[in-house]
Amino acid sequence: MKAFTVAIFLLFMHQTVAANGRPDKTTVIKTLGANILLPCWNTAINVTPSFTRWMKNGQLIIDRNHSKVLTHSSEGHLTILYNQSLYINGLALSDEGIYLCDSLPHDNKTQTSLTLQIVSGPGNGITDIHPATTLSNGTLVVHRGSTVLFNCSSWSYPSQSLSWGFQGVAPRNDSLAAGSGSWLDFRIEDIQPTAQGNYTCRAQNSVSQKEVGWSRELLVYYSPEKHPECQWKTGKDPSHVQFNCSWFGGYPSPTLFWREKHQVPSSQGNQVAGQLMESGVTDRLVVNLNRSLLFDGQTLKCDGYHPTLSTEDEKFCSFTLKSPYPEGEPLVTALEGTNITLTCKESSSLPPALTTWQRTAQQEDVVPSPKYVLSGQGPTFTLTIVNITKQDEGLYFCRSENPLMVRELEIYLTVKTSPQNTGAIIGIFLAILIVGSGIVIAKTVYSSRDRICLGHGFERMEEEREDVLSLVESDEEVFPEAVPRLPPLSLTNGHNTTLVQIHRISSSKT
Repeated sequence: MKAFTVAIFLLFMHQTVAANGRPDKTTVIKTLGANILLPCWNTAINVTPSFTRWMKNGQLIIDRNHSKVLTHSSEGHLTILYNQSLYINGLALSDEGIYLCDSLPHDNKTQTSLTLQIVSGPGNGITDIHPATTLSNGTLVVHRGSTVLFNCSSWSYPSQSLSWGFQGVAPRNDSLAAGSGSWLDFRIEDIQPTAQGNYTCRAQNSVSQKEVGWSRELLVYYSPEKHPECQWKTGKDPSHVQFNCSWFGGYPSPTLFWREKHQVPSSQGNQVAGQLMESGVTDRLVVNLNRSLLFDGQTLKCDGYHPTLSTEDEKFCSFTLKSPYPEGEPLVTALEGTNITLTCKESSSLPPALTTWQRTAQQEDVVPSPKYVLSGQGPTFTLTIVNITKQDEGLYFCRSENPLMVRELEIYLTVKTSPQNTGAIIGIFLAILIVGSGIVIAKTVYSSRDRICLGHGFERMEEEREDVLSLVESDEEVFPEAVPRLPPLSLTNGHNTTLVQIHRISSSKT
């Protein structure tokens, strides 16, 4: 190793010799702690020296009688070799200076003078970024919007320059700060995600130009601005449903939990409990359920957690499941030949129910056609039947189904004949009624004609129905004398009457 060092040094000196083949003055730069060999060209050519001494800054530090070593400054630190060169083991800062070699016999024309420059560093670099959290892999984490301080320190001899650089997602390097001295700092206020990347502090020795850098990866965490969003999606089988919980807009991805939430009675009152259905570190969490796991009034909740939020800052979305309940008029009447619209409303179900129309007791699906016009506007569903006939009479069903259950509204449609036939029937009925009433009245008047003629009228017919009227037929001749009146009789009903004898006059033949 020593021979290799000497060879390198001699090569260096060979490149800096004067035109006469011997250097008269040069500067040697060496790192602190290294070993060095300083050559001496002060002796005459082809002459073996008898005595050599080395001086530093005008002070004798070591000499040698080539038969033996006379003095040395420290054991093993300085050594004069057989060719008058000075070997320094483990350079220290105190070894820096101007070295002069003198030998006997010596060459009066040349004297070796060397300037030894000690350099060290950069080293002992420290980077400090705060306030920040350190992950297990050494990466630093700050929160968006905070003020972050960056500081770098290093030691170099005799001097150094420091600089801060940044490399983000874009392939470029940005210089953030520069200066000289043992430390350098700067700050970023209201830090944003664009400031996420690698920060490097570089230190360069001003003499040796040696450069060293220390890098730290910085992540900027931020939570989504909104709450998680709950959605649902039904497939071809309405008894199955997919619930989606999404919480986008944050870094890193949040942790999401799907839970069933319900009240549990306890001694301290009702406590909220929930069965965990699914969880994961993701922006979107999906859980698939079927009808056997769902019931009316069940509450499903998606909880979201993010590293930038405290446990008390709860972010969630939830909804309560409701079974369908279609509503409408169960009895509908329509006239034959007209149009009728059946109406059904269903607005309470969650997830929203699929509502369809069916007809007849076999519940056949109603297919849109010129005969049947289907429409849906919000929670209202209608079925319009065009040009109703008697065959349209019967049962119709408004069927609503969601993942919880199926419910149906039963509607019975009654079809009546047209108004023209109805009028004819009513006219015939009235005519028969009038004619029958006339016959009854006429018969009654005819049977009571004698009472009407006596002046009592109809109003006293009922009262006198117990009176006795005696009609006597006689073949006696009628005399011209006046017919005597019988005295009035007093009847048991309190009315007076007169007995009238009516004689029949027989006709005479002429």
